Amino acid sequence: MGLFNAIDTASSGVTVDRKWLDAVSDNISNINTARRTSENAFQARYVVAQAVDYGTGTGGVQVGGIALGSAQGRLVQDPSNPLADADGYVRMPDIDLSSQMVQLMMAQRGYQANLATVDRAAEAYKEAIGVGKGI
Repeated sequence: MGLFNAIDTASSGVTVDRKWLDAVSDNISNINTARRTSENAFQARYVVAQAVDYGTGTGGVQVGGIALGSAQGRLVQDPSNPLADADGYVRMPDIDLSSQMVQLMMAQRGYQANLATVDRAAEAYKEAIGVGKGI
């Protein structure tokens, strides 16, 4: 794998990790979003990663799509909520905060690792240019 391939592959990972971070932060920020029981709950977003040119050793990764969580959510009794139905229920998203925090840490670590790879490959490329110039 050449230096440019390393930079391209790691850069594609940075992009996917950033989308993953965006999706997780959106899920966490909407974890307490109440809706009427007649409406769909907020649907969690999950990034689907897809290999580019799988099997060739080059190409990296891309966002293959976004999967949505359950629109059914869960019913919670909260009679003080202005959106509550006659029985005092509201529809809440079916999102587990601890799972989202784990996803957040994984996406953050992946983002950091891919950025470090880009930095190291760029440094190696600069050194290779310096060697070619006889410096």
